[in-house]
Amino acid sequence: MFKPTVEAALQAASVLFNLPEYRVLATVRDETGRREVFVETPAGEAACPSCGVFTARVHQRTQQRVRDVPFDGLVTVWWIKKRWRCGESRCGKATFTESTDQVPPRARLTTRLKDRIVAAALSGEVRAVDRVAGEHGVAWPTAMRQLTRARAEHVAQAADRPRLVRALGIDEHRFRSVRWYRDDDGKWQRIEPWMTTFTDLATGQVIGVVDGRDSSAVKGWLRSRPRWWRHRVAVVAIDPSAAFRSAVRDLLPKARVSVDHFHLVKVGNDMLTAVRRRVSWDRHNRRGRGTDIAWAHRLLLLRGYDSLSPRGREKLNTVLEVDDPTHEVAAAGGVKEQLRRLLACTTMADATRERALFNQCVTWAAMPETTRLKKTIDTWWRAITTFIRTRVTNAKTEAANVTIKNIKRTGRGYRSPENYQCRIMLYNAARMTA
Repeated sequence: MFKPTVEAALQAASVLFNLPEYRVLATVRDETGRREVFVETPAGEAACPSCGVFTARVHQRTQQRVRDVPFDGLVTVWWIKKRWRCGESRCGKATFTESTDQVPPRARLTTRLKDRIVAAALSGEVRAVDRVAGEHGVAWPTAMRQLTRARAEHVAQAADRPRLVRALGIDEHRFRSVRWYRDDDGKWQRIEPWMTTFTDLATGQVIGVVDGRDSSAVKGWLRSRPRWWRHRVAVVAIDPSAAFRSAVRDLLPKARVSVDHFHLVKVGNDMLTAVRRRVSWDRHNRRGRGTDIAWAHRLLLLRGYDSLSPRGREKLNTVLEVDDPTHEVAAAGGVKEQLRRLLACTTMADATRERALFNQCVTWAAMPETTRLKKTIDTWWRAITTFIRTRVTNAKTEAANVTIKNIKRTGRGYRSPENYQCRIMLYNAARMTA
């Protein structure tokens, strides 16, 4: 039967603990049941960081607590650290402490623990920073510092050679809840903290997040890109936002603006909802109740007519016959459906024909709501034609915003915009490289 010696047992413990450049001296269990591991480096000499002269004289040995990765639970690591005495008499540094790649000077965490914290926060599902910190036995600021460091390294690598983007998506999302504060005059002011997201539509990767959703915020981010990068962007997908369009026209001279058709359909649905509410007020002197058939089936009115089953179409016709005596809701619904057919076109010939029918439907409807919708379509017609030709949408940007909202929800909200952007960019970069 094999009976290991003490030296063999310590070597086995060193192999099992697997901390590079260190060997295990002893392992004990304290009164609370937690394990303590004592390690040291096998170095017999070291070079002075000031003069470079090697010395083998040990001035003293101290015990330093080092936080390391959990090993079947949290483990307390004690490093028996050597302080060397420089042998050069003319050197200004009399003594110096040893350091390794795993524990650099003045470090309290091992390098592998720092890497493990970053990997745990970014791998798989979205995880809150405090959960990752508790799992590895460190405080939240300590874990967040590792993420900030990793974010800085990622930014430095991306700045060396920005990735070429042909199709760019721009969209906004709310960073935190609405805030109210009193100004110098004592009046309450409303603050809506928004952020703008920039996405590579070819891959769905978030390449930038900035504060605000106005033209200056977008221009500031675009100016930070190299000139050659800005001149190679061919298409930019945006919502119907005049601020975004102005920024793109000023700083992306060769890019065409494509308006996202999803938001245009929503504008049509909002027009139909406004007409239904106005008719309800004129007829019932109220916004709507469960007994009002048009209000009870308000979602049915917003459905695409071509997606309805025969039973659904019959129900829709009943709603319009019973609760639409002026036929205004039906007219607004016809305009909305014609807008959907216009946006579904794939050639400019079909789009020109459907636009003429759309304008005719608006003329027949003759309502202020439909007229405003027509003005919106006329204003954005150039961007709509770009969408019809290229079919470039903001779908991947919206998908990225869903992930961003999950990050915010998992963290129970963020007060620091810097930490918020750090989590977004790091998680997205990890997901793209996985």
